[in-house]
Amino acid sequence: MQSDPQTETPASQRHPLEFPANVLASVGTVWIFLIMALVVADVIGRDFLDRPITGVAEFSSRSVGAIVFLQLAAAICSNRMTRSDFLLNFIGKRSAKGVVALNVFNAVVGAGLFAALAWIGWSEFSNSWTSNEFYGVQGVYSVQAWPFRGLLVAGSAAGALCYVMSIPGLLKKTGSTGPADDPLGGGV
Repeated sequence: MQSDPQTETPASQRHPLEFPANVLASVGTVWIFLIMALVVADVIGRDFLDRPITGVAEFSSRSVGAIVFLQLAAAICSNRMTRSDFLLNFIGKRSAKGVVALNVFNAVVGAGLFAALAWIGWSEFSNSWTSNEFYGVQGVYSVQAWPFRGLLVAGSAAGALCYVMSIPGLLKKTGSTGPADDPLGGGV
């Protein structure tokens, strides 16, 4: 199988945290499949065997946030965070340096927001750890809260670090928004 040289990113242009971010995203993906299997098993047990699996709703609801934060760094490293490129495309036709400046500004603001989220989440995580906080119904089903809060903090910190480490690469770009940079433009 041959790879397309136009779509392949050279190793020198890859994000320095791409590999660890992809590992975290892979853990999140496997977690999604496990949650799906657990929900299907619960539905089968509930509807056909009259034996539901206790705690599936609690565990699944807490897992969604953890999965999002596990996959956050990979989205940042691969430049796939959701954003509107309308302004970048408009400015890119007039000023390549303006696009670079907006991309760097986006990275700085993103790093600041995720660092603030990690900072705020740290106190919640440490309180959850020391107070032995649980989610669920005591005596029926409960799960410790600190792992979920810890993944939120770790994912936020990794996201902030990914944004910070992307700034040198952004400064090296020319700032043009050609067809390769604009996935919706289609080269027109």
